[in-house]
Amino acid sequence: MCQVRSARGCSSPLPTILRFTLLALLGLALAWPAMAAPPAAPAGAALVSARTAALRQAAPDLNPGVLALALEAYDWARAQDPASNGERLAVIDYSLPSTERRLWIFDLKSRKLLFHELVAHGQGTGENVATRFSNRDGSLQSSLGIFRTGTTYQGKNGYSLRLHGLEPGVNDHAFARTIVMHGAWYVSAEQAQRFGRIGRSWGCPAVPPAMAKPIIDAMQGGNLLFAYSPQSEWLQRAAWSGVRAPGASGARTAAG
Repeated sequence: MCQVRSARGCSSPLPTILRFTLLALLGLALAWPAMAAPPAAPAGAALVSARTAALRQAAPDLNPGVLALALEAYDWARAQDPASNGERLAVIDYSLPSTERRLWIFDLKSRKLLFHELVAHGQGTGENVATRFSNRDGSLQSSLGIFRTGTTYQGKNGYSLRLHGLEPGVNDHAFARTIVMHGAWYVSAEQAQRFGRIGRSWGCPAVPPAMAKPIIDAMQGGNLLFAYSPQSEWLQRAAWSGVRAPGASGARTAAG
């Protein structure tokens, strides 16, 4: 029995069904490349990922988790503080003993390591290992967190670099406490070998005297310094927490 009648008589519905089926298959075939291809990563994420990879390669002995946190804090400071306009980032890992070189300074524009040096912690912060940190004047303790560098001056410790703490309640008294970067004779491999630790400051990140001028010149004027220690309360409450760059997932665990 005919289902479709035309002037030429009965015609079968099969050719019509085949045509629709072929057209549908052709549409799927044309759409398949777009459906199968993974979504492109945002340009910003790709840049951050490339930056992190380059810095890890430049400083393979810097804990990747600490680096990830430093970059997280750096990006937050650049976004929040108009005066933080530099491309240099200093990272201090206070989880390491003072006898190890635990200061790294990067140029983020060229993605190169500029310096890797010894750095002191405060007398109240510990002996060879830093364990106590404070924002309080007179504590003789180092402070953690992200700092912006300021201007230079000649003080009792010679050529020095002012630091401005950017984390309220954590390091924002640094300028008033005169927590500065300067050179110190007691920051040396000889002191470390003789006493089992380098000398300690009054809270300043003091560096070897021969390196003070090149480090300070490289870091002055709106660059950023990040001081790390696995202090869980600080890490959980940090102002920059949650501004994590791609690839920094689990950084707190890795760093601590």
